[in-house]
Order: sequence, then C-alpha cells, then structure tokens
Amino acid sequence: MPHLTPLELPTPSGEELKAARMAAGLSQVEAAQLMGYPVQAGSRGGLQSRTWQALESGSDPRLMPGPVFALFLLMTEQHPQFSLLRKSAEPTR
Repeated sequence: MPHLTPLELPTPSGEELKAARMAAGLSQVEAAQLMGYPVQAGSRGGLQSRTWQALESGSDPRLMPGPVFALFLLMTEQHPQFSLLRKSAEPTR
C-alpha cells in the first residue's frame, strides 16, 4: 500500500472563492465551466452560473467543498504548495 500524505483541504468562504477566481482572471461563467458547474442563459442575455454565484454569496449556505477548491487552485496555478504536472506521453522504463 502506498504511503498517503493527508492534506489540509479547508472549505473556502464565498469571499475566498471570489478572490481566487478574480486572481485567476476568470469570470464566474469561465470558472464554472472550468470546474464543470452548470451554466445557463441569463435573463439579460449572455451566460450565467447560478451555482457559482451561490458559492460566492455570503448569504447562501452552500460552500465549495475543500477538495474541489484545492483542484480549482491547482488548475489556476494558485495552490500555495503544489502544482499540476502533465504526465509524459511515453511511459518511462
């Protein structure tokens, strides 16, 4: 069995999530699409993500789970300790 290192994966507040999204230079729609959250047509045209809006809202009880937030930080190159690396196409021998 491989040695597993436990990671701290805190749940972000809506403000922390919004700050991370803005630091990545993403709109709510772009962030939602990156993470696979639903996006729909908005009432004024264009697209919106009600789910992402709720996750950033201070008044909504929904919060992004810590592991999902960690993945968002990794995908936007903001994680304080880790980064994603693409596996090589050729297996090493």
